[in-house]
Amino acid sequence: MNPQKLFIVLAGAMAGLPMAMAQQATVTAPGVPANLRVPGGHALYLKAHAEGTQNYICTPGAGGAAWKLFGPQATLFISFPWLRGEVTQQIATHYPSANPLEGGLARPTWQHSIDTSAVWAKAAASSTDPAFVEQGAIPWLLLEVTGARRGPMGGMALSQTTYIQRLNTSGGSAPGSGCDDSLHGATVMVPYQTDYLFYQAERRN
Repeated sequence: MNPQKLFIVLAGAMAGLPMAMAQQATVTAPGVPANLRVPGGHALYLKAHAEGTQNYICTPGAGGAAWKLFGPQATLFISFPWLRGEVTQQIATHYPSANPLEGGLARPTWQHSIDTSAVWAKAAASSTDPAFVEQGAIPWLLLEVTGARRGPMGGMALSQTTYIQRLNTSGGSAPGSGCDDSLHGATVMVPYQTDYLFYQAERRN
């Protein structure tokens, strides 16, 4: 595909992105362990697939050296029909950063790739229930938003979020070995995939 045609396709995909996000409002929340259910009064508005790494550092501890999570690094995507096929579009990035609404406390962060609106969240509940969670994968989570920020132009694609679920995880668990007293400060990046589901407060008429 020549550069001009590629630009036209990508521009069209970007133009269709708001509609694709609106269509996601009809996505049905999947079954989850009881403790990961989102409280009443909140509705699912966006589902995205993420690929990246869970990052660990070798640290000392009372029971000996161990791998400690210091944050994720991932890219979130959504797919939607376009022309005669399907387009997969980056929608957000996921990483740890300082939450300005909690005095700079480091929290998992999701930042929208277009309007740069962002949310910070903390884990409210987790599950490794084998009826849901793949063996060896990181837990499924329910996260509660602790801070939100609109983009510089007022965009609020993600700042409306109240709860996030991390579901359908694969990989990402800390290594079972390779960290000892001689390796303090060593890091390892473990590939993972998951789905993030974003909820907002239900609108009242």
